Formats: sequence, C-alpha cells, structure tokens
Amino acid sequence: MDKNSVYRTNIVGGSEVVAISVDMDKSAIHETNSLFWDTKGNDVLGVTALPFYGAFVSEEKCQFFSDVSEKKVLEIGCGSGESLKYLGERKASELWGMDISENQIEKTRQHLTACGLSAKLICSPMEEKCGIPEDYFDFVYSVYAIGWTTDLEGTFCRIASYLKKDGAFIFSWSHPIHKCVVDENNTLVFKKCYFDESWYSSSLDESTLTLSDRTLSTYVNALAKAGFFIDQMIEQSDDEIIQSRGNSKFVKKAKMLPVTFVIKARKR
Repeated sequence: MDKNSVYRTNIVGGSEVVAISVDMDKSAIHETNSLFWDTKGNDVLGVTALPFYGAFVSEEKCQFFSDVSEKKVLEIGCGSGESLKYLGERKASELWGMDISENQIEKTRQHLTACGLSAKLICSPMEEKCGIPEDYFDFVYSVYAIGWTTDLEGTFCRIASYLKKDGAFIFSWSHPIHKCVVDENNTLVFKKCYFDESWYSSSLDESTLTLSDRTLSTYVNALAKAGFFIDQMIEQSDDEIIQSRGNSKFVKKAKMLPVTFVIKARKR
C-alpha cells in the first residue's frame, strides 16, 4: 500500500482489524473476494448457515420460512451448502445456489450429494446476470452473504426479478452498529463512523478481503427501490442462545447492542 493509504479500525466477524481504504473497483473486488473464499474464507470467518442467521438469531425461533415443502428456493452466497441442506431436508422442491467462489460451489455440490440431495449451482457474482430464471422462486435468501455485493440496489433488483409475485426475500448480515463498536477493557467504544460506507481491505491470516459497511437505512431504501415491502426485521439477539454461549467479549457485546440483523421482505 502506498504512503497515502488511509488506515482505520473495522470489525470483521467478531474481531477488530486494521483496514485500509480502497477505491471501489468491481472487478478488483470480485477477484479479491473470490480468491478469499476459494482459499481462507471458511477458516478465517467460519460458517454461518441455517438454522442460524447469525451468532444469536435462529430460524427455529423466527420462522421466516415456515413451510418450504414443494417450494423453489435460491440461495445467494451458498457457501459450503449447509443452508441448502437444511431446506432440502424440509422438502423444498428445488434447490438452487450461487456463489462467487468455484471452491465453495464444489463444496456445496459434494456436501449435498453426500446427503442425498441435489441442487442447480452457479458460480457468479450476485450482481451479474447468470442464467437464473425470472419470476420463478418462492424464496430467495442469503445468510451473511448479501453484504459482499458491490452493487446493493442492482443486486436487490435482480433478486426481485427471480421471485414470483409475493415471493419472499430473507437475508441476514452484520448489524452496522456492531461494525463500529469494539470492547476495550469491558467498555464499548466507537472506533468507526456509522455513516462511513467507503470501501476497505483487510488482511486476515495472510489472505485479503474487501468490503463496505452500509447503514441500515441503505439496505431498507435499496429494498424499497427494488419493489420490496418489509414483512419483518429482527435485530435483537435471542436470550436463550446468548445464555448458551458462555461469557466471551462477543457475548457481552451482543447483550448490549445488535450484532446481526435479519429482514424478510416480499416482492410487490
């Protein structure tokens, strides 16, 4: 990085990291992030998958999907296939998944095959047209993947095109307040401006990722522009899950502020 690079603090996963401000270059970001998930992604950030939407929010409590039997579902950012397996075991009629990483697509294929399930899988950035049928799905969902998009409004519009009328879009991501606050000596301290949506890169375990931390209103307004209305939003951690996770700094933080948000929206 050159001497004019701007360094700052960001939260990635549950950890404080050094971030370097970068220009928004779609192709460069896609290349960086696909390599990250091809190599270190799961090892560094772990796997977040249904029935959990994040560390402290679960489908079993929220019941956003309800009954998926005989429903067509598409996952944006299918990762290693755990969420598709969860819905496949609940008798979804068709499983579809997309991911930017060839490695993740192959992991999903192998995992589902081992479980006696099959899915139509596509390797592509979520922003791009990639052969997914339109007006076709009952549910499109994304568990901790939607925030990787380089074009939020465009991605939401594309997702709306995949859904049948009144179809549901369910997604989770790190709460933007969580991305600003760190624990220092048992005190929560703001380390980043909530309204800063500029792009940054961070190095984790000798691998690099590039992200932008959007405000909650950015997500809500982008949904509205894409023709969605919001059925429900959850940002409070589940007390039962918190109690079962010990007393780490991350758990203490989750008791004080939201670390995950989940939105269920419906296509008009």
